[in-house]
Amino acid sequence: MTAHHDAPAAPEAVPEAAAPAPQRTRLSFADPRAFVPFTLVALIWGSTWLVIKDQISDVPPSWSIVYRFAVAAAAMLVLVKVRGERLRVSSRAWPVILLVGLTQFTLNFQFVYRAETHITSGIVALFFALILIPNSILAWFALGERVSRGFVAGSAVAVVGVGMLLSAEYRASGGGTDIMQGVLLAVLATLSASVANVTQASERVHREPFLPLLFFSMLAGLAINVAVALAIDGPPIWDPRPGYLAGIAYLGIAGSVITFPLYFTLIRNMGAGRAAYIGVATPILAMLLSTLFEGFVWTPLTIGGAVLASAGLVLALKARH
Repeated sequence: MTAHHDAPAAPEAVPEAAAPAPQRTRLSFADPRAFVPFTLVALIWGSTWLVIKDQISDVPPSWSIVYRFAVAAAAMLVLVKVRGERLRVSSRAWPVILLVGLTQFTLNFQFVYRAETHITSGIVALFFALILIPNSILAWFALGERVSRGFVAGSAVAVVGVGMLLSAEYRASGGGTDIMQGVLLAVLATLSASVANVTQASERVHREPFLPLLFFSMLAGLAINVAVALAIDGPPIWDPRPGYLAGIAYLGIAGSVITFPLYFTLIRNMGAGRAAYIGVATPILAMLLSTLFEGFVWTPLTIGGAVLASAGLVLALKARH
């Protein structure tokens, strides 16, 4: 539910645990039925990080999050109705809805938006590519899922790569506490999204209709975010720029609603293992956009870090699936 990344498990992170148990036809990446939605989801989730950067220019992050999920919840409601689904979940689902609303759609995004005031959007996206690490650790404790040595090794390589990128960012900024604050916020955001991912992995949740569950979780998160915004920033603040409104619409509709049906189509057609490679493609695209629009500078250290991070993620995913 994540992500995404919008996610979404993460703003734009790949929602690993929320997937249904589909019939897998195992299409190859070359098949248009796989290539087109894979590319579209990766492009959307890879670009949302940069759009978030613009959203926090004049409007406090808390209110930008409120506007985003007001649009997302409305669009999700339309999607549920268009698909002819009943807007109903069982009473057993409400504790999950409230927890996901708090962790995924409140804490996760509150931390992400603030992290991007300290570090470049591409590196924040790369943090979320590492969400499979806390996901696996929490699933081990909560659900008894085993973790392979290959997964641990690949994860370690990815963490080293991210550390190299952060080292380069720290040097480029001249040091200070700003980068460390961004890192802490990105870590907290990733952990919040991971709790939401694992919460959705139980059999009880899988018996619930996904889109209504997602809608009510967004609605719960929206209510909590309104309370947070009023408490921290006071009355609503709006940016009249057309670009700001376009960003709200893009994040709320494309980043948080359109991508989910496409992602679950990928899971049905390719299997969850192959579909999870969106988690590798997304931060690569985010870092390329960060280079073009945020002035991210590539050096031997950053190139080596990006290569190690990507290679480590691929190794971890192969070992896991």
